[in-house]
Amino acid sequence: MACKMEREYKICNRCIMDTSDHDIQFDEKGLCNHCKKYEERVEKELYYKHKDGEQKLNQLVNQIKEKGKNKEYDCIIGVSGGVDSTFVAYIVKKLGLRPLAVHLNNGWNSEISERNIENTCKALDIDLYTSVPDWEEFKDLQLSFLKSSVSNSEIPTDHAIIAFLFQVASERGIPYIIRGHNIVTEAILPSSWGYDSGDLKFINGIHNKFGKVKLKTFPHYNLIDMFNYIFIKKIKFIPILNYIKYDKKEAMRIIEKELGWRYYGGKHYESIYTRFFQGYILPKKFGIDKRRAHLSTLICSGQMTRDEALEEMKKDPYPTEEMMNDDKEYVIKKLGLTEKEFEKIMSLPIKTFTDYPNNYFLISKRWLIVRLAKKLRWA
Repeated sequence: MACKMEREYKICNRCIMDTSDHDIQFDEKGLCNHCKKYEERVEKELYYKHKDGEQKLNQLVNQIKEKGKNKEYDCIIGVSGGVDSTFVAYIVKKLGLRPLAVHLNNGWNSEISERNIENTCKALDIDLYTSVPDWEEFKDLQLSFLKSSVSNSEIPTDHAIIAFLFQVASERGIPYIIRGHNIVTEAILPSSWGYDSGDLKFINGIHNKFGKVKLKTFPHYNLIDMFNYIFIKKIKFIPILNYIKYDKKEAMRIIEKELGWRYYGGKHYESIYTRFFQGYILPKKFGIDKRRAHLSTLICSGQMTRDEALEEMKKDPYPTEEMMNDDKEYVIKKLGLTEKEFEKIMSLPIKTFTDYPNNYFLISKRWLIVRLAKKLRWA
């Protein structure tokens, strides 16, 4: 069998995305498809830049308040202790909304993230509702994903968070879920680095093959559930940070000063498992450093220069080697593995979502349907 030719290394002339994304494309000027996609999304989704941006924000806030009349809360916010979700809490209160903060504790919270959530909710006088999934179920599902050798073992957490948000919104009759996901810090993330966390068939397929514990209480949703939440119950996700001029450094300064928030060393590093996954597993096994995508987005949004990003990439993904070693020991032990078993998992051949049962065709079309529905005012 002929071996597949290794692609010649290339890096974008504008951002720092490179051929670690196997699907990356470059134009004649050396600019990558991610930069172009970023600009397209800015035109459509960065509402504060639109002529009627302020009016859109005011209309949205008034609509949320009107729908929430005579209810204890008028919106739901997801909180993790990270920059984006903490600043969302701050902004939502500044806008005069009455949020319920929702947090999924998957067993991997760092002490800093716990304090950040507690300090934020206390300072802003926001009620907090936390769910803790059954640890034996969740641990077994995470182990299934590690054993599957696909590049995103964070899918169980990402899926459970969305499922929990939908569940709370549905049970309490609150149609607005306000999230921290935004264009200026998170727009770039190659699809070749992972797969959609919304595919329950994919999750079940992997767990059926590698899991040992039956999933009885794991928060989940399928495509029919999503249809019900979006089209029947009219639940909407609101990317509030796209409605304002969001500067990450300034946001960090504000929440540090006013909420007692503390930084934890890297994007999404408020979770111990995410820190270990992004800082150790992804680079070591898959050759993926997610900082490239995060920093490239900041370059495109003008919040960092390309030279600054390249300097940042010279540093190790982990804040310190001591932390990396401590996290490795902690994660292996918490997952019930020996170091030998973990290294065996790390040496398994790399797989993709196509190696397991999936609903790719339907999943890839769902957001087209949602966008069409919005245009036709069905959702």
